[in-house]
Amino acid sequence: MLERTGIPTKAEIESITPSDERRRKGPVAVIECFQKIPCNPCYTSCKFGAIREFKDINERPVLDFDKCTGCGICVVNCPGLAIFIIDETYSDTEALVKIPYEFVPLPYEGIFVTALNREGKPICRAKVVKVQNAKFQDKTPVVSLAVPKEYSMEVRFFNIDDYFSDSTYICRCEELTLGELRELIRMGYRTLDEIKRISRAGMGPCQGRTCRQLIMQELAKATGQKMEEMPMTTFRPPVKAIKLGALTGGVDNE
Repeated sequence: MLERTGIPTKAEIESITPSDERRRKGPVAVIECFQKIPCNPCYTSCKFGAIREFKDINERPVLDFDKCTGCGICVVNCPGLAIFIIDETYSDTEALVKIPYEFVPLPYEGIFVTALNREGKPICRAKVVKVQNAKFQDKTPVVSLAVPKEYSMEVRFFNIDDYFSDSTYICRCEELTLGELRELIRMGYRTLDEIKRISRAGMGPCQGRTCRQLIMQELAKATGQKMEEMPMTTFRPPVKAIKLGALTGGVDNE
């Protein structure tokens, strides 16, 4: 399913979910990296040794939940936007979910947004509690959302109602704006694959991680299609440029 839709299965989600006991202790990272790719910034950035050392740079990260403090440094360093922080001790009824967010403008603290699941479907309302904008340009901003506690392992993105303008970038990798996307739809492009072929959206380094669901939502609004029935494009893991020596184990890839 992951290779076809980009959405992990229930079994894959359960394999990386912290235990109820660990979640009751405080914030903890959830690493949703399900394919073997040459990438290890999560390991090199963790100062607590919570992510097991990679014997092969193509390995999937393995997190020691007991060592993880939920600091979030791995979130801002992950090029695939695959790491989240959940804190079910935030309040009696709400959890805090920290989400990597690479769109501009950033949301304002205190506003309410529509929280989305991994399929891009709305599941609840959420409040923006904090916006952390990384000090360095190559690091990812993180948005903290207060959500009903039962959705802590479901909420993975959000929409800001009536917030995006025509100049908002939907696909950052290929610089496709919302206005350009809407114009393509008006011209008759009606599927995700057609949009991809004409605009290259989803063909950049993140392979559609940030734009795929947004494009599908816009198509659904304009055409009346259901997102779950839309044909999916070819899905590949996010990519990150590394030195050739890192693949052979001869050069550290910081």
